[in-house]
Order: sequence, then structure tokens, then C-alpha cells
Amino acid sequence: MDIRCFLSGLAGQEDTRLNCYEYRDMEAGPLSIRETILEKIDTGYSYQLAKRMETYKSNQVLGYRTAGSEAEYKTGEMLRKEMVRIGLSQVEKDRVTVDGWEFKKAVLTFVSKDGMEKQVQLGAYQTTLVTDGQEECSLMYLGKGTEQDYEGKDVSGKLVLVDINQRDEWWINYPVYQAHLKGAKALIAVQCGGYGEIGDEALNAQDIAGPEDAPAFSISRKDAAELKALLEEQEEIRVRLDADTRVTRNCTTYNVRGCIPGRHPDRIVLLSAHYDSYFSGFQDDNTAVSMMLGIAKALIDSGFQPNNTIMFCAMAAEEWGVADSWFDWSAGAYEQVFTAHPEWAGKVIADLNFELPALAHGTRARIRSCYEYTRFLEEFLSGLPDLTHAYPKEAQVVAPIETWSDDFSMAIAGIPSMVNDFTGGSFMETHYHSQFDNDDYYDEKVYKLHHEMFALLIEALDRTAVVPLSFGPVMHRAAEMAEEGIRLTASREGKTAPEKGLGGAETEEAQGLEAALRNLKEQLLLAREREEQAYLRLKEQNSRYDRLLSEGRCEEAEELFSSLRELEADCLRKFKAEQDAFVRIDWYGNVLYPHELLIQKLSLLTGAAMDLKEGRLSQALKKLYQVDNNAYAFMFGPEVYRHFTDYVLRQPKERLKWGYGRLMEHADLYELVRSLLKKQEKGEKEYREEAVYLEKVCGEERKQALCAVEELCRTVKKSF
Repeated sequence: MDIRCFLSGLAGQEDTRLNCYEYRDMEAGPLSIRETILEKIDTGYSYQLAKRMETYKSNQVLGYRTAGSEAEYKTGEMLRKEMVRIGLSQVEKDRVTVDGWEFKKAVLTFVSKDGMEKQVQLGAYQTTLVTDGQEECSLMYLGKGTEQDYEGKDVSGKLVLVDINQRDEWWINYPVYQAHLKGAKALIAVQCGGYGEIGDEALNAQDIAGPEDAPAFSISRKDAAELKALLEEQEEIRVRLDADTRVTRNCTTYNVRGCIPGRHPDRIVLLSAHYDSYFSGFQDDNTAVSMMLGIAKALIDSGFQPNNTIMFCAMAAEEWGVADSWFDWSAGAYEQVFTAHPEWAGKVIADLNFELPALAHGTRARIRSCYEYTRFLEEFLSGLPDLTHAYPKEAQVVAPIETWSDDFSMAIAGIPSMVNDFTGGSFMETHYHSQFDNDDYYDEKVYKLHHEMFALLIEALDRTAVVPLSFGPVMHRAAEMAEEGIRLTASREGKTAPEKGLGGAETEEAQGLEAALRNLKEQLLLAREREEQAYLRLKEQNSRYDRLLSEGRCEEAEELFSSLRELEADCLRKFKAEQDAFVRIDWYGNVLYPHELLIQKLSLLTGAAMDLKEGRLSQALKKLYQVDNNAYAFMFGPEVYRHFTDYVLRQPKERLKWGYGRLMEHADLYELVRSLLKKQEKGEKEYREEAVYLEKVCGEERKQALCAVEELCRTVKKSF
């Protein structure tokens, strides 16, 4: 039996043990709170709430509930009222500023091959174009919309139709901005793979990551095929476009929150999910918001009286919320913890974020967590009772968290975070961000399992006296990356030229980097041992606290809790310091360590330099393609490349949000790549000049890597 104690109202009573029960069914006998919570879970309630969220839409045909829109506002109001209705306390709306987008319509009219006039619905991206009713214009098909596709073409004032595969090739902002610079009225993209693969009628939507004055729309493969058939016989055709899509900077939107108050009001377990969406958004993210409130309802209905405040926050503007920024998603969550409530860092011991929880992602349920929570979560999963059998394999913990959801913004603010992992399975390629994100893919068993697992996780976290973070896994993984760097830099130990790694020629920088990496590895391994021991001590304190609660020894439990406040504060300070020092991202949003990023980059650059010296141009180009954002130098013009480089490196913090300061130094290889591509086209075999230039770049990169590694050493010594 699990018993919880509450001190309030117990003074002067002779027997506190009975009053420490959170729940007692006097007819059925004592039930553990875990059993009662599971009994009260009602996925039918959550499902119906998810469907209710579909009511509010900007585009009456396609849906869309976007940042700062009227539909988003009305949905937030409905959720606020629902929080009050199910019994949450202190229900409030936190005002945050984001860029807003209202997409009301986009209809393309043309005459098909059979002579019949046809109207088709277009999806849209976060850009501005408002026509005066149906405006007539020309439309051209330009392949993939790269710079080369425009040679000899005049697209001024015209619509440009292009194919795109955002998963395997490039993001939508590059061909859109290329079209804009060429004078096009707008670009219309058709998915040729990567997303929207469920069928030829699928539209797709993603964050634009580009300027709002470069209009962009999406079209289905079926409708695009008709246009392409017409364009086989002529270079351009006349069409009519009726569109109303508007981006407005600096709009107001609201994150909506309520709580179950706890005995320790300033110690918080947070649940979060976002309520904006593309199309109807049933899976992404209606079911997550409704699961969050479904869990809240089950906890309230069970009689659960937490030791700590349990907070439920519906986030706005997750899909998009910043114009002309590479980091344009998760704006609402970022503003919540960096502007509206920065004091949550130090109070919130965990953020449980939810994304697409009502469908199966692979063969097992996974909790994707920051490294620091992996030990606790593994222990939690190992002690779970039998839950709904929804997967063939047991649940698993994976790390680290990724940038694709709101938990990343939470973590870098200093709030340890996790999310139900949603990246496995075929849904992301087929239904995700399309009009087919509906309840056809609904899996009630998976949904119920997620309700059960995360409800019990809340209860388990509520039984801790100090935040159960282990910094050992962070140090272990960082040490592995340092070892990889040592291996790659040790090029002077008798390797043949093709095997040489980061060292290249015998240089002082290469030797210094190897020595620094060895020192970093040593410091990390020592820190790992210290942190492993610290976690065992912390775990013992939490076990003792849990025993005291279970035995009804409330005053002793409270005394222990009070004595551990400074330890918890220190753990959360260390977590924030670790996020600041260890968490970096590459140009594609992948989360890596600073030295891991630099080693990967230096390995590619030195390898490319060696390839050029030895005449292997194709291999060199493949490596350069992977360096920072230089893949775009291969296909797009210099203005496009510069814009989407500079807007990452030179915009202020308020435009870069969670990406600010997270990228390492950039290697601008545009001119080098273009020079090599010209030589490849001409069949030239001399690359000495380019190899010399690359070696200079490698020298600068080694210096940066050395500085970064030395800074990490100082952080480890100081904080761990």
C-alpha cells in the first residue's frame, strides 16, 4: 500500500497515520493511491476533448489553429474553462508575445486538360499574401527551385511550382527565398517525398523559417500532376489565385495553466503540451493537451492530494511563432519560461511534455529525457505495475531530449525535462502535418498506456524530497566524445595519410588539442565517479523520505524535506550550468556536446583537405556538404545562402529564442564549394589552391576547438 501524509490540519490529533492516507474507500477497504489513479483514468474523456479542439479553425476548409490567430485564442479560452470545470485551481492565462499568423484561404483556379474549370485548395506557410479576390497570373514549373532551375527563366510576378523533399534534401525556406529574389509572386510546393506520403491528395505544412514577404503555399501531388500535364505543352499557363494569409509581428497569445495545489507550493511538477496546430491537429497536438487534462482529471477524481504543486500548462505557438528565424518553433514555451515565468527555474523539478501520444511510435513506448533523469526513469519503469499492453516490447528511456518539441526550451531554462518519444514509426512521413492527421490513426491502447505511465510518474516524482538528477550519464557521454576526439587527433602515431584524423600535419594546435582532450576526458571521468556517488546518496534520502511518508511519520518526513532544500537548489543550479556549458546544436537542430560538434566538423574539414590533395574531388565535396549549412551552397545563390547564414549568426536574442548561443562558429565555404563545382563541371584536376585554403580553415577550427575544450574543463572542475 502507498500512503501519503499531509501535515495541514493534523496538529493535536493523537493518531496521524490514518490521516496520512490520501484515499480510503470505506466499503472496499484501503486502496493505494496508484491503484485509484489508474482506476480513474478515462481515455474517452480525453478523446472527446481532443475532438472538441477541432472546432476552432482559421481556414474553414482545412483547419489551422496558428500562433496569435483568433482560432488559437478561442481554443485557449475553451481550455481555460475546461481546466476550471474539472477542478483545477489557480487557472490563469499567461500573456506572451510572438509573431502571429492568420491563414484564411488559398484557392487556385485553372482550366484542366478536359476544358473544365477546376478549383483546388492550397495549404500555406507562415507568409503574407492577400489577393484582391481571384487574381489572374501565370504559373511556371521549375523543377526543384534551385538557382540552376531559374537559368533563362523570367518568373517576375508569376507563381512558381516546385517539387520538394524536406526530409531528405532541404527545407522549404531555401527555394521559397530563391523564388522571391527572382521576383516570383509566390512559390507553390508539392511534396515529392519525405512528408505527406499517405496519398496523392495530401497537403503538407511546416514552419517556414524564412521572411514573411516571400509567400509560399503547398499543393497536393494529385493537383500538381494536372498542372504539370498542362505545362508539358507550354512553358507557363494562366491561373487565378484567391489567397488570404497574413503574418503580423509582435502579437499577443496566451499559455493557459492550472494546478493541483500541493503542500509545498513552490516545488512544482509541470505537465505541458501545445494547443496550436496545422489542419485539425488531432494527433499533433490535440491528443496531448487532452491527455494532460485527462491525467489532471484522474488525479483530482482519485482524491490525490500532492506533496508538491502539480501544474498543467497548455502552450501556444509551438509549431511556429517567429518570422524569419531558423529557430521559429517552440516560441510559446520559450516565452513562458524566459519571459513570463523565469522564476520557474529553481522551482520546477520536472517538465513532462507530451507530443502525439495516441499512436504507436515503433515497437515500444519510450520516454525521451535529458541525460540527468535517465537513472531515475529507468528505476521508475522497472517498478511499474502491469499497465495496458499496447506494445510488443517494454518501455524504454532514451536520451538526450531534442529540439523538436517544447521540452528543449524548458531544459535550457534550467527545468529538467522529458517527453513521450514521438519520432519513431511511419506517421511522421505519412500523416504528420497534413489534413490526414485525424483520428483514423488513433490507438486507444497506446493512449491509455501513456495516461497510466505518466500519471504514475507524477505520483513517483511527488514522493521525492530532492530532485532525482544524476549527472553521471552526462559526464560519461561527454568523456566518450572526448575519447573519440583523442582518437582522431592522434594522426602522428604512424598512420598512413588517408587514415589521418584531425591532426593533419604536425602542428602545435593539433598537439595542444589532443592534450586538452585528454585532460577533459580525465576530468569528466573523475566527475562521473563523484556524481555517481552523489546520486546514490540522493537516492537514499528520497527512499528515506518515501518510507517516512508510507509509515505515516509526517513530521519526520517534513523535517527531512526541509533539510534537503539547499541540496535540491544546488542540483538545479548544476543542471542549469550544465545546460549552458554542454548543450549545443548543429545547423539542423541536432543536440550535441560542444567538443562533439567541433570534432565532427574538424574531421570533415581535414578529410576534405586530404581528399583534395590526393585528387578525390567527389569525396571532398561529400564531406563539405556536411559542414554547417554549406549543403545549401551547392544548390542556391549567394544571396540565399548569406541570408540564411546571417539571420542565425547576427539576429538578436529575441529573434533566435532557444537557438541563441547554441551554435558553434560557422565555416563559410560558399566560394570554395562553387569553385570546386566549376572545376568538376569542366573536368579540371588541380585543387591545390582549395586544399591550402581548407588547411587554413582547419587551423582556425582547431584553435576554436581548443578554446572550447579548455572552457569545458574549467566548467567541470568548478561545478562538478
